[in-house]
Amino acid sequence: MDGQFAVRIVVRSYEVDANQHVNHAIYHRYGEHARTEHLAAAGCSMARLVERGMGIVLLETHVRFLRELRHGDDVEIDSRIAFGAGKTFEMAHTLRRADGVVAAEISCRMGLLDAAARRLLAEPRERLSEIATDPGLIGAHAHPDFA
Repeated sequence: MDGQFAVRIVVRSYEVDANQHVNHAIYHRYGEHARTEHLAAAGCSMARLVERGMGIVLLETHVRFLRELRHGDDVEIDSRIAFGAGKTFEMAHTLRRADGVVAAEISCRMGLLDAAARRLLAEPRERLSEIATDPGLIGAHAHPDFA
């Protein structure tokens, strides 16, 4: 399906807190890792964006914690991208343990920044698709529920 991607991580010891589960702040890093890898796989790496005077900015993020992640857990983090009509887009992630249990859900509102003007660019889907080497990972169509 267009606009979808996934990465795997193994929970490291230094990501675990005194309760022996992943510290809440680490989930944001997991989401950032999935987003960065998703965009890079599409051909929109940070370096390619910088070359074109652009950057990705995080405008809003939300994590819903559902089950524990513990040291050594093998976790798949999927990444989905959806565009609407405005200057922002959404990236969402589901963190799933190897046993299939959903541990968390992350949703983010993003923007594509004009680095010189320090303003969000219009039509982020089209602009990302123009530089993508695999535009299918960006998503070919606007998401009907996202405006």
